[in-house]
Formats: sequence, structure tokens, C-alpha cells
Amino acid sequence: MKSNFISIHHISFIISDLNRSKAFYCDVLGLEIDTARPDLNFDGIWLNINQQQQIHLLLVDNPDQADRPKHGGRDRHAAFKVRDFNLIRSHLDNSNIAYTLSKSGREALFCRDPDGNTLEIMK
Repeated sequence: MKSNFISIHHISFIISDLNRSKAFYCDVLGLEIDTARPDLNFDGIWLNINQQQQIHLLLVDNPDQADRPKHGGRDRHAAFKVRDFNLIRSHLDNSNIAYTLSKSGREALFCRDPDGNTLEIMK
């Protein structure tokens, strides 16, 4: 059976500090805020990856604070292809944000946002 799915529309991450997360996703990773987010009963922001895909940051309680593995590739994560891998890596280095390189040898890295959500950045 052929899949009816077209693409990923958005990925949601739970956050604990809106300003800190905004600084990471906008200032370090370079994403832009979508101002069309409706008035919901909780704070958060929507970030545009492109015209069809987003990251939604949700400022809600997060009861799941289990120990995370050191390497993000062995944890729940969202993976993002980027045009300039070295630019993202440079921004992470300049912001003193830890990351690990892919264990597979691919040009990819794993970092965590301020709340421990894992992001895979790949060329």
C-alpha cells in the first residue's frame, strides 16, 4: 500500500523557559518565528524550518525527565538536513553548546536544546 503521508508538518518539543529556548533556536540555529500561532491556553512559539515544516515549542509541564544517554543518536530525536553543516557547527562551537558527531561516519551531529530535547543536524 502506498503511503498517504507527504511530509512532516511539525515536531513539538516541550520546553521550560521560553526566552532561553528562543535564544537557542533563533540566535544559535537561525530559525524564524511564525507569528501566525493561534492564542492557545499555554505559551510557546512556532518556528519555521521552511514553508511547509515547523518546530513547535510548548511551554507545558514535562513529567518525563528520565536520564538521557550521552550520545543523542541513542535517544529520541528529530533529524534536520541543513544546507551548510559547518555553519551550524560553528554556531554551536561559538555558543559553547556541546554536541557529538555521528558514530556512523556520516556528516551529522547530535546536540540538545536547553531542555534536553535531541536534535540531529545533518548535511
